[in-house]
Amino acid sequence: MTTPHPRSAIVGTGMIGAVHARAVRAAGGVLHGVLGSSAARSTQAAADLDAPHAYPDLDALLADDAVDIVHLCTPNTLHARQALSVLAAGKHLICEKPLATSVADAERVVAAARAAARLVAVPFVYRYHPMVREIRARRQVGEFGNWQLLHGSYLQDWMLPPDTATWRADPAASGPSRAFADIGSHWCDLVEWTAGVEFTEVIARLATTVAQRPMGSSASFGGPERQGAGPLERAAVSTEDAAVLLLRTGDGVLANLTVSQVSAGRKNRLWFELDGGRASAVFDQEEPERVWLGGLDGARILVRDPGQGSAAQRRLAHLPAGHAQGYADCFTAFTRDVHQVVAGEGLPAGLPTAADGLRSARLVEAVLNSAGTDTWTNVGRGALAVA
Repeated sequence: MTTPHPRSAIVGTGMIGAVHARAVRAAGGVLHGVLGSSAARSTQAAADLDAPHAYPDLDALLADDAVDIVHLCTPNTLHARQALSVLAAGKHLICEKPLATSVADAERVVAAARAAARLVAVPFVYRYHPMVREIRARRQVGEFGNWQLLHGSYLQDWMLPPDTATWRADPAASGPSRAFADIGSHWCDLVEWTAGVEFTEVIARLATTVAQRPMGSSASFGGPERQGAGPLERAAVSTEDAAVLLLRTGDGVLANLTVSQVSAGRKNRLWFELDGGRASAVFDQEEPERVWLGGLDGARILVRDPGQGSAAQRRLAHLPAGHAQGYADCFTAFTRDVHQVVAGEGLPAGLPTAADGLRSARLVEAVLNSAGTDTWTNVGRGALAVA
């Protein structure tokens, strides 16, 4: 790192780019500059985010020796190519998931990161909920026993209106999977990491419930971002609105997952239950301050408290109990861990890296290969270390 406070540049000026900008500053870093899809958008974003530099293109950003970390917040199909350019320029990288829209491209990014000796981090930030850390810590000391069943869902509703216009519905921009790659990947990462399992096989069914949508907007579930006037052309939708998965771990434990972006009233309900031979645990991302713990002798609610629980939970519990922490705090904690690595202070436990991005790409590939076959499909191996 060239400065005590790493300097970041953000590529992509949509909703998630603003989330990254806030996290950089909250984590003690410097927002050095931004790059949008046009010079005008770069200039506007720099003004909106109070960033000193608005870059005309990626080459100009990468030529700036003051930049330590590049944040890629662009449409999915651009990630791999841009990531390779960032690493070739000797920068550290935070790349929004998916790391790539194919396994082959994800493998290239992993290899490039290794060759450049640079960090690539992927924001699977739900790992940074303190109560997720509490469940994981309790699993590591054997509190739950052997897993009997893993199950849950990730439900949204923002794609339910048939007039929702977003680049995410266009596979040329988002890749061949939408609902699973976008949010189901978060659930799989979180459950594998928390439960200490690896999904090795999957049977998937995908459903497209809205046959045609307007294409060409940059809107996301965070709100509309479209600029300009005039109607958008409607086109057939080839990616899924919903998915139902049956999964099996290497130890033969069954899991099931329901993913939907068309469930009215559900905004970001990532929910899982881990059922063990001694006890069970439930986590709901929309109520992240508490977990449900169940046993044969009854059940109880455990609330986040920096004065109680595991060291892993307390490390992230920076507010007194009753003062809610949430998604933004997770993003800040993730970014702070990235800054720690860039400063040469070692890799913090739980920081998702390029290997986790590759793992996610392999899961997406297996889901797509399985869809409609009604047969178990193997998930590629080689990137996940279960602990």
